[in-house]
Amino acid sequence: MPNGIKTVQNLLIQLPKKWLFMKNSNSFSVLIWANKAKSDVNGLMPLYARVTVMGKRAEISLKKKVNPAKWDAKTGFMKGSGNEVRTINNHIHQISEEIFRIYSELQKNNDYISAEEIKNKFTGVPDERRSLLQIFDEHNADIEKLIGKDYVKATLTKYKTIRSKVAEYVLHKYCKFDIYLDNLEYNFVAGFEKYLKIEAGIDHNTAMAYIKRLKRIISLAVHNNWIPNNPFAAFKCTTRKVTRDELSVDELNKLIEKQFAVKRLEEVRDCFLFSCYTGYAFVDASKLTAANIVMGHEGEMWMKTNRTKTDIAANVPLLPQAMHIINKYKNHDECIISGRILPMKSNQKMNAYLKEIADLCGIKKNLTTHMARHTFATTVTLGNGVPIESVSKMLGHTKITTTQIYARVREKKLSSDMKSLGLKLRNNL
Repeated sequence: MPNGIKTVQNLLIQLPKKWLFMKNSNSFSVLIWANKAKSDVNGLMPLYARVTVMGKRAEISLKKKVNPAKWDAKTGFMKGSGNEVRTINNHIHQISEEIFRIYSELQKNNDYISAEEIKNKFTGVPDERRSLLQIFDEHNADIEKLIGKDYVKATLTKYKTIRSKVAEYVLHKYCKFDIYLDNLEYNFVAGFEKYLKIEAGIDHNTAMAYIKRLKRIISLAVHNNWIPNNPFAAFKCTTRKVTRDELSVDELNKLIEKQFAVKRLEEVRDCFLFSCYTGYAFVDASKLTAANIVMGHEGEMWMKTNRTKTDIAANVPLLPQAMHIINKYKNHDECIISGRILPMKSNQKMNAYLKEIADLCGIKKNLTTHMARHTFATTVTLGNGVPIESVSKMLGHTKITTTQIYARVREKKLSSDMKSLGLKLRNNL
């Protein structure tokens, strides 16, 4: 056997063994074969290199043909001697070396390699593989352009947050700054759930909200034919019932009656109480101006605005307590400068000061700006017999089922009312 053929055979025998199990266990092999089914009119068979990675194949044409009588299918080379044999065997040698070189290069830079990708690199086809964070960025850029038309800013903030969490997870799990879509499997999303809960300390419902948005991004990739199917389709997002804290009537009165020596705490308390009597979330209350105060048909005053979160109308008749707070700060320097009706601090500062206020008032609950909204829904409205449909409208909920999480307060009131009725009926016996 000629030395040239022996050298090539040694290369093909040794390299697959050396590279059979590389990073991430990508099994890899190259087979040179002649396709008898595509023989030309002279009986010559075209040569192909069959690249196999993890059981998946891709065929590369060698642009050469061989005489069946001189082809050795076992070795993947031509038999015999002569210029034609040397030329074709050297060509096979060069093609094989180039394929191995491409695999080695990809193996250094990628955590996932496919036979099709090796073929594309070899033939010069542009790499059209898309990555997860790449389509996140494209999606978020599209949303940003549509803010004020189809989306509100809060939606963009949510997708930027989930994009950040996914990037953290990819770096944590794979030591990579991104991951290709065709490398995604079910275990990615299952691992992401654990990461959010264990490493990021996020509660179940918030983790599910993140994963729902991630699944929407993957659905977008499927619809655009960037991947053939959704690897996360089998993952079911669940929600758990949570108990939302609110202030009782007694706690609300403690807050109202407390005299503060520090002006800052008094202002924070008043801003919190305003939300207790209007139901506005912090982000909405902090934007209110005099222009949002409108007189109703019967001379009553209303606060009219749209929720930042959903852009749904949240119009609320102003209770005397809310009007008192508005009037109290009408001439406040900060309100005059900002044009806002309340001297609101940042949400972070508000929550920090509310903890201090809770201690001073002897309230054992974790006072936060959002608890004011819950207090409006429960203690102030539902607890005083306001129909749930009206409460849902004032809160700006798109579904009444969202408001029904507060319905337990109505049950408490019903129980109290029936006890009172029972006492009256006993007295009449």
